[in-house]
Amino acid sequence: MPRDLAEYQEFALTRRIFQAANQAATTTSAALTTTNLGLCLSNPAASTVNLVLLQMGVAVIGAPAALSVIGLQGGYTAAGVVTHTTPLVPLSTFINQTVATGVAKADAAATTVGTPVIIMPLGVTPITGATANVVNPPVALNNFDFKGTIIIPPGGWVSLYTSTALSVICGMTWAEVNA
Repeated sequence: MPRDLAEYQEFALTRRIFQAANQAATTTSAALTTTNLGLCLSNPAASTVNLVLLQMGVAVIGAPAALSVIGLQGGYTAAGVVTHTTPLVPLSTFINQTVATGVAKADAAATTVGTPVIIMPLGVTPITGATANVVNPPVALNNFDFKGTIIIPPGGWVSLYTSTALSVICGMTWAEVNA
């Protein structure tokens, strides 16, 4: 797996790095649930690749009504994610690609099997009100670099986690490498 910029560039040039993002504000599901609203990245059960999560970006749209934790959650089932309610189009990061060319599935809404687990809390949204930013400053860093440390095997998935429903735009970048 790449360890420096030049190696990531080689993966991008060989069209092995992909991205998917919401194209408009999407309301997330709240807490740990099998109804994933926001962004869900999954590796089909019959896949011959592993997905190597590189980055995730999250932008909260509008003023949240309540404090919310933002994080990454995930899970696994031998059958993989089979209900892709609102599919997105994963694209190569080699920008001249206009159709899905990778193996991974990305959804703005998907139903998963089994209760997900929180993999990593990433930040917190502020609460509304005059003193909100004093008590809970907004998320300053909204692009999270996983540096390839999270591997999604065939049947696995990760998705955006929020503890309360939020309106967001989210994106993920990953590499597809032989399993």
